Amino acid sequence: MPTPPYFPLPPTDRVRSPRTGWTRAHWEATADHLLRAVAPYATPGGAQYRLPGRHSWSGVVSDGLEGFARTFLLAALRIAGAHGEVEPALVERYATGLAAGTNPTSGEAWPALTPCSQQMVESASIAIALHETRPWIWDRLDPHVQERIVGWLSGFVGSRTWDNNWRLFQVVVEEFLASVGAPHSRSEIDAGLDRIDDWYAGDGWYSDGDGRNFDYYGGWALHLYPLLWARIAGDQDGERARCHKARLARFLNDYQQFFGADGAPVHQGRSLTYRFASLAPVWMGALAGCTPLPPGRTRRLASGVLRHFAERGVPDERGLLPLGWYGPFLPATQSYSGPASPYWGSKGFLGLLLPPEHEVWTADELPLLIEESDQYTALPAPGWLLHGTRHDGIVRLINHGSDHGGDDPHYSKLAYSTATAPDAAPHAWTNAVDNHLALVAADGTPSRRTLIHPLHCAERTAASWYSAQLPDEEGEFRVETASFLHGPWELRVHWVAAPPRVTVREGGHAVASAARPGGRTGAMWSLAQTADGLNSTLVALHGWPDGCAGIARNTAANAFGPHSATPFLALENHPGGRSVHVSLIGLARDVLHPQALRESITVRLDGPRVILHLPDGRLLHAEPSGLPPSGQGVVGSPG
Repeated sequence: MPTPPYFPLPPTDRVRSPRTGWTRAHWEATADHLLRAVAPYATPGGAQYRLPGRHSWSGVVSDGLEGFARTFLLAALRIAGAHGEVEPALVERYATGLAAGTNPTSGEAWPALTPCSQQMVESASIAIALHETRPWIWDRLDPHVQERIVGWLSGFVGSRTWDNNWRLFQVVVEEFLASVGAPHSRSEIDAGLDRIDDWYAGDGWYSDGDGRNFDYYGGWALHLYPLLWARIAGDQDGERARCHKARLARFLNDYQQFFGADGAPVHQGRSLTYRFASLAPVWMGALAGCTPLPPGRTRRLASGVLRHFAERGVPDERGLLPLGWYGPFLPATQSYSGPASPYWGSKGFLGLLLPPEHEVWTADELPLLIEESDQYTALPAPGWLLHGTRHDGIVRLINHGSDHGGDDPHYSKLAYSTATAPDAAPHAWTNAVDNHLALVAADGTPSRRTLIHPLHCAERTAASWYSAQLPDEEGEFRVETASFLHGPWELRVHWVAAPPRVTVREGGHAVASAARPGGRTGAMWSLAQTADGLNSTLVALHGWPDGCAGIARNTAANAFGPHSATPFLALENHPGGRSVHVSLIGLARDVLHPQALRESITVRLDGPRVILHLPDGRLLHAEPSGLPPSGQGVVGSPG
């Protein structure tokens, strides 16, 4: 049985690339393999690529356009990066597809750019690809084909799009129209660029639209497209470009911490099936000359991510990118995701635009920061703490700020990591156990952390609250949580307001694998472990009764494997009123000793104020933002 990577790669170079062994030749080989693998799925005229898999809500024809546009972007980066010195058939097949897609009598014509349609997304990839390959494709197209392409793209002019990252699709499409002398609206271009300023939260971070929508779209869309626009406009040193370069530089200073030593990105947010699109802002920093990363670290980070997925079967045996993470997993996708959606990962190949003699390709690889020491990074704008441990290379994201305004397992959890994913399938999300402090009604319905209210985020601490709602209960119940990072651990303090008779339940990280994870429980702790040594533990420190620990198991619920297990703690029959609960969360590729951890930390309460005595003699003080009304006590006994 073959093992990944499922395609031939050049020999590794452990002199220039001592960490990954990968060079530019590996990137070119991967791009070539992806492009060859999709070719059999092209329609006769090459205007659509109808890949196998579940279709999106936009339908088969739109999905076919998506297949063309997103693979055309990859082909364009490969063609332009080689200065056109690629197989002539690659250039010809996309030139032919452009002609057929804009020919209304071809039988493969692309749908018009109607307001807020998926075609708008795909038109941006086509515009960028046409710009980057102008000498080899656009300039050689028949004038009638050029006219038809302009006519199709012009559907954006005067139209309406969604008020989020989609505004930038209009920006790049209309700027391309301007670059070829076609009608466009300068006011619409300027309005789109102005609009994203409203979503800039500071320190390099954008929300994707109004609200607290922090995820990878900040990097692979909101930082990326303004600088791609500047390339099309030929204005890479103008005032706008300088502003966006400065913001991207600030962003990358922290963003480099989102990747584990094994190349895995933190598994948080929507559209995760785009996978190595997460590298787009990293490459753009080098391309725009604004990155704070040394060249050797840029390549080490990028090659680490691409190699990570290749070694885990992405692309698969067919050479395709499946809807999922390592393999097919539809709960990690959205209803707008079609079979070709993963090819937005083409953005992750932006580095091919850098010439082979660029220092990012010639410098020796440098280690990631996490490979040199433990890392603690506070991100006040999104309300996150990043916590990376050198000994196992895992990065954990502690979430006290990004909720995407709804009930979504990829946003509402207290923590995410590079080694785990939330149990996201509907049957598991109904119970919402992992990385969540829930009030659970008598019928088993858990409260949802749908709207997160950030309170604090600095150094190694962060806090937030949410309003818990339960069936058959009037009003809302405040659940406030503070997280403290200490060594490799996260300590959580919860101040809970609850009605009588509910269960208070907390979960740790869900671990998943092909084999059923093992599990152990003590009176006040539980631990789940995969066969390859990934351990997740949850330890009761205060406010939890004896016998509170358990392990929740699920099947076909997790992007990391078909079997998943989550340690949890539960206090049944809450007496009503306010209570304080303290726990320790561990996630490591090392042996964990939960009972010893429990014995090494003591907790003392002074009213609602919590004092934690740590093993090294330090004290942590935690205090809720809203103190309980006079006369209300604190429920639970010191563990």
